[in-house]
Amino acid sequence: MTLTAGESRESIGSEELVVWRMLQRAQVRITRVLEADLLVEHDLALASYEVLLQLSEAPERRLRMNDLADRVLLSRSGLTRLIDRLQRDGLVEREACSSDARGLFAVLTDGGAARLAEASPTYLRGIRAQFLDVLEADELRQCAAMLNKLFPDPPAPTDPY
Repeated sequence: MTLTAGESRESIGSEELVVWRMLQRAQVRITRVLEADLLVEHDLALASYEVLLQLSEAPERRLRMNDLADRVLLSRSGLTRLIDRLQRDGLVEREACSSDARGLFAVLTDGGAARLAEASPTYLRGIRAQFLDVLEADELRQCAAMLNKLFPDPPAPTDPY
């Protein structure tokens, strides 16, 4: 980054700010579309889908609540409220951790796995329409390279069904 007169490392140029805002807008727009599609077609919020997906990928379909909160980018209290709703709907269960009396696991139920399988085509179709089909193959590779600079240890790709 080249600094112009009057700028310091702490300042952000107008072009840089435009790029940052575009990144935010793209993320919000795509997320809103995915959320709307999942709600309309499956009565499933995007955050709920992400929880079910993370649990489906975990060994024994279970994760400690703290680890799950980190993976789905929710606060501990936000995840607790979400797990309460998913438990009421029969999609997840809570299990005590035998090695830590304070620890709890969230566990994907068979009903949760079935709901995830039903919703996954909608989710994947949304990602394709809103992101993947908009970019050329070279642009996707460039995007991946840029994001890798921000997050050098990305999560391993998985097949969400």
